[in-house]
Amino acid sequence: MLKRHFTLAALLAVSAAFAAPAFAQDKPIKLGVTAGPHAQIAEAVKQAAAKEGLTVQVIEFSDFIQPNAALVAGDLDANAYQHHPYLEQQVKDRGYKLVPAANTVVLPIALYSKKVKSLGDLPQGAQIGLPNDPTNGGRALLLLQEHGLIKLRASAGIKATPLDVVDNPKKLRLRELDAAQLVHALNDLDAAVINTSYAIAAKLNPTKDAIARESAKSPYTNLIAVRQDDKDKPWVARLVKAYHSDEVRQFIDKEFQGSIVPAF
Repeated sequence: MLKRHFTLAALLAVSAAFAAPAFAQDKPIKLGVTAGPHAQIAEAVKQAAAKEGLTVQVIEFSDFIQPNAALVAGDLDANAYQHHPYLEQQVKDRGYKLVPAANTVVLPIALYSKKVKSLGDLPQGAQIGLPNDPTNGGRALLLLQEHGLIKLRASAGIKATPLDVVDNPKKLRLRELDAAQLVHALNDLDAAVINTSYAIAAKLNPTKDAIARESAKSPYTNLIAVRQDDKDKPWVARLVKAYHSDEVRQFIDKEFQGSIVPAF
C-alpha cells in the first residue's frame, strides 16, 4: 500500500514538473517597445509568434528610460527598442541585470534640417541639436565627425561628449536636448541629429529628408533585452525565433524601404 502511494505521489510530481513550464510559456509575454517603428515591428512579431503558439502583448512607451526600468521591475518580460551601447550604459549606470537575447534591427541615426538642403549650406554658428543621453549623444557627435563638421579627440570613442570636440570649423553651437524633443525643436534649430524611430514618427524619411546619415557599418545594432535570470528560458528562444522569421524580415523591408535594416 505504501509503495502504491509513493508511486502515485511520484507520478503527480513528475506531471507537475512538466506542466509548470508549459503553463508559464502559455502566459502572454509582455514585450516593451517605444512608439513608432519598434511598435510596428513588434506587431508583426506578435503575429509570427502566434503561429508558433506564443502569445505576445505589446506595450508601448514614449521614452527610452521606462522600458528598462519596467523590465527590471518585472512589469515586462522583454523589451525591444535599444541598441547595444545604450543597454551597456544603462547596466553600468543603474546596475540593471539585463542582457541581450538577440539582435533585431539597425536604425541609422541622421541629421535633419528644415532650413538648409545640404551640409554645405549650414551657416557659421549654426545651432545643432543633439540627444542628451550619453550613448546617443556620442553617436550623434560621431555622425558630425564622419561628415567633416567637427573633429573629436581620438580617445573619445562612442562615449564622446561636446567637451571632446577639438576642432569646429563652422563654430557650430551644439545644443543637447531630450531625444524625443529634437523633432519638436527642429523649427528653432538649424539642424538636429534625430533617432530614426522619432524621425519616422514625425513623418521624416531618413533616406529622403536627411542631410547626413550614419553609414550602414554601425555598432548601434538594436536588440531584444531580457532579465539575466530569464535568458535561457524556452519562451525567450521562441520570441527570438518569431522576431527572426522571414515574415518579420519581409515586413521590415516592405514597410521601411531601407530606412530600417534587419540585423538577423
